[in-house]
Amino acid sequence: MKQLTDHIIFRHGATINNRLVQAPMLTNSGDNEAVSQDTLDYYGARSQSAGMVIVEYTSVRKNGGPSRSWADNREQLAIYDDRFKPGMAKVAKALKKDGNKAILQLVHSGREANYAPKLGRIVEIPSQMDFPWIDYPLHELTSEEVEQVVKDFGAATKRAIDCGFDGVEIHGANHYLIQQFFSAFSNHRTDKWGGSLEKRMNFPLAVVKEVMDVVKQYAPKDFIVGYRISPEEIHQTVGYTWHGSTQLIKAITDNCDLDYIHLSLPQYNAKPQDSSSTFAELFRPAIGDKVKEIIVGNVMSEKDAQDALKLTDLVAMARATLIDPAIGLKIEEGRGDEIIRKISPEQVKKSHLTPGLINLFSDPQMEPHLPGRETIYSLHQTGSLNKDVLKNGTSSSFNLDHFEK
Repeated sequence: MKQLTDHIIFRHGATINNRLVQAPMLTNSGDNEAVSQDTLDYYGARSQSAGMVIVEYTSVRKNGGPSRSWADNREQLAIYDDRFKPGMAKVAKALKKDGNKAILQLVHSGREANYAPKLGRIVEIPSQMDFPWIDYPLHELTSEEVEQVVKDFGAATKRAIDCGFDGVEIHGANHYLIQQFFSAFSNHRTDKWGGSLEKRMNFPLAVVKEVMDVVKQYAPKDFIVGYRISPEEIHQTVGYTWHGSTQLIKAITDNCDLDYIHLSLPQYNAKPQDSSSTFAELFRPAIGDKVKEIIVGNVMSEKDAQDALKLTDLVAMARATLIDPAIGLKIEEGRGDEIIRKISPEQVKKSHLTPGLINLFSDPQMEPHLPGRETIYSLHQTGSLNKDVLKNGTSSSFNLDHFEK
């Protein structure tokens, strides 16, 4: 019977100390996109939050971010240039100091790079089209530019290796560029990068292959590579359903020897409308036996994690690690009863939440929220969020992208 405290060995030999993962969460702590002391304090406090910690989504290309910002000098992190490496190396070292694994999530935000125009940057998308909620210029990538974006993922992977990370996660979820290419809603291209389902798979597949080629050339043999996906894109329009996304995952796992697939879910046991099985169960055949599956979504306690483990190989926690950064250690040591379940002003300090996270979760309108949030309402700074950036997306869209329910 699977236990949360089991040691897990990935297909290339990497071993993690338990089945727990800290999900990637935006901290808005970058100093002009570079690691700040706030960043280091936050991740340094989470070296024992899980057997594997996935660092927040990090831009692989200058025009690939930033996506949203808490303040003008506190942005999404980036790794599109060597100047970001010293700070990222410090993050990796801080996370690995207690023997757990540090993974860097790589992203191009596509149309979601809504802070980029403020910096005079071009916002890149698969196809020129009208998005009613966007009021900044968008640029359809040429075929040559698409090829360069693929190479940018590879270059970012090399930097992650140089920085000492134990692996990378390719961010193909949450409406960012990779998902935008896979989505029939946002990809209307007629070249090899769009059209049929098979052609809409080409960009995700090219990115994964590029990353794997770089890893095989430069990384240690046990370097971990994962891919994150949103199982469905169903809103007013349908970008794809699980029927298509399982085909994508099968194509990826058939062609590339990934270590894990990470399902981005609002609830760990969520099901599609047309099936009685959970997404975790539906994706298992496509993932295969050699690749580990990670699920996330409203895992707020040891009990939740144990229940989620019935469906998967590894369980990711998000908001729970914001409240108690030692949650993984406490579960591993059999001290689940000592887990702190509610935020408080005292716990804000102990958990080293960044100013951006404090302001976000002290907002009475924030959903999903942290239990105990009423105790930190006084910490909220009205007007600190950049309204020009956030007006194009509701706070709920921000939350769903970065903080699993």
